Amino acid sequence: MSGTDSLVQLIDSPLRLLPPEWTVPDRVTALKAARDLGDPDSYWEWVARQQRWSSPWHTVRTGDIEDFRYFEGGRINVADNCVDRWAEDPATAGRAAVVWEGEPGDTRTLTYAELAEEVSRLAAGLLALGVQKGDVVGIYMPNLVEAFTTIHACNRIGAIYTVLFSGFGEEAVASRLQAARASVVVVADASYRRGKPVPLLATLRAARGRAPSVRATVVVDRTGDGAPLQEGEHAYAKVLEAGNAGTPVVPLDPNEPSFLIFTSGTESKPKGVVHSVGGFLLGTWANAHWQAGYEPGDVYWVAADVGWLTFPIQAVVGGLACGMTIACFEGALDTPTTARFYEICERHRVTKVLAAPTLARMLRKFGDDLAAEHPLPALKLVTMQGEPLDGDTFEWTTTTFGVPVVNAYGQTETGSTWTYPVYGAEALKAGSVGTAVPGHTFEVVDDDGQPVPPGVKGNLVLTAPFPTLARTVWDDHERYRATYFSRFAGRYATHDEAVLDADGHLWVLGRADDVINVAAHRISTMEIEAVVTAHPAVVEAAVVGVPDDTKGTVPIAFVTLRADADPSSVPGEIGRHVVAEMGGYARLEAVYVTSAMPKTRTGKTMRRLLRDLVVHGQPTGDISAMEDPGALDVVAAVVRA
Repeated sequence: MSGTDSLVQLIDSPLRLLPPEWTVPDRVTALKAARDLGDPDSYWEWVARQQRWSSPWHTVRTGDIEDFRYFEGGRINVADNCVDRWAEDPATAGRAAVVWEGEPGDTRTLTYAELAEEVSRLAAGLLALGVQKGDVVGIYMPNLVEAFTTIHACNRIGAIYTVLFSGFGEEAVASRLQAARASVVVVADASYRRGKPVPLLATLRAARGRAPSVRATVVVDRTGDGAPLQEGEHAYAKVLEAGNAGTPVVPLDPNEPSFLIFTSGTESKPKGVVHSVGGFLLGTWANAHWQAGYEPGDVYWVAADVGWLTFPIQAVVGGLACGMTIACFEGALDTPTTARFYEICERHRVTKVLAAPTLARMLRKFGDDLAAEHPLPALKLVTMQGEPLDGDTFEWTTTTFGVPVVNAYGQTETGSTWTYPVYGAEALKAGSVGTAVPGHTFEVVDDDGQPVPPGVKGNLVLTAPFPTLARTVWDDHERYRATYFSRFAGRYATHDEAVLDADGHLWVLGRADDVINVAAHRISTMEIEAVVTAHPAVVEAAVVGVPDDTKGTVPIAFVTLRADADPSSVPGEIGRHVVAEMGGYARLEAVYVTSAMPKTRTGKTMRRLLRDLVVHGQPTGDISAMEDPGALDVVAAVVRA
């Protein structure tokens, strides 16, 4: 294995067995029983039996990984399992389902009984607007209670929903509504972000001319402005009123489409990944069950945007299917002060947090003194996903909060995270994503598709189907097959590189297309990042490859530093450190110190935009998912300086 001494040392670090205070004996027993079921189909049958079915299935699975179906003959409803069954049980009807806080400080809590009533009324109201089973409903709003109610109103009647990131502009909204052939859009009039209202209804109105399939809009009055509605627009409150009688759940084939999620990138045509009704429900129940796990008194804060698939997985579907209390926050976690994260945890007695590693890096940047002022005694778990978790961030988070840090890995297409150390039951290793949870099988293979031994870097592939794996690309099944199954026959290509260590723990190193050739040496930019972030002054780093006339490609780094770091000396130290750790072929061509990075609202650094700024002087691809366009200006100024 070529590459980084720092990364090799991290991979070879010893397993950390859970101390007694972090161990949950019942979960240890349950996990062993699940693994003892053996084959994946037996496990998924066990998962299916934890749900409520309208009618039973006769076959667990048919087909192979490219064309599979689960639980043929059965009928199920997602809203019934996430909402109704808890509302009907006297022991759980009064349990808080959603605890919501807006950026301005307003709050709202819905019990399972209250959530069930509003979902049923909204579903009936959508039916009155002409929404039918199989119609697509666009949801264009931030983290609001109405995101929960709208998703489950669609689930209740068999409508297909697609969530549009509330940071999208006119073009991104129009292209996705057009691609989805959406018939109705539920939109907030605005959202609050960093103290300012962001107009959503106005953006939707501008986009509707290019989405002729949209025949009606339902408007959530988030700001209280009560602005006049235009033709074809209906107030959310009026739609609820029209549906006062409610409507029963519709039993659905578990393999029918449930929702679309559009990926963004450099391609001009949005790619709508399709997830299924029962597959997504079963897989996300299992995901939330093992990764976070309901315990009495839990308040589980999924600190992610509803437009990131993690939010439906862990909160709207998986979390509620487990009967959990979900905390939901609308705004930016540094607004109005850097203490906002801690204040939310304190105010709502949050016990478990899920976020991207970026959140932990941000909190670390805010300083240890701030963390010490807010000790968070109720907190029991921090779990992270979305980007590689470096060892330093793992150590800081573990030490600062005194709780286990679970690092998980999955993709939009896998519909859930599928490898991580199970909370309360399995050993941890800083930076690794643990072992595959029950029901999932994988290999690390070379470019010819042959498995590589432990310690050798290769391509990460999945070798068997599972319920949450995407079923197709909307209106383009050939694109689905070509993208994920053409390279390694009979296996799903994640397009990520990984290493399996001697303890059986998996390390995902990043996208295979982030591997660069420097003077005929192949190296992953993520490996270089592992060295750069190990420097004590670095809070965050992103490494990209750019063209070079002599070497073909050279790596450059963008870094954000601790407040007390010297920006004049640290870049040179970082450069020397990379050469010392990896060799001269990995020498950084440049180190740019920046106070901001272009990120999606989910916290993922948009590395391709960093490369664009250096190579082209401006972005060349899709920037619709970027949270703060001002960050790009900050980086551009640094590059031009």
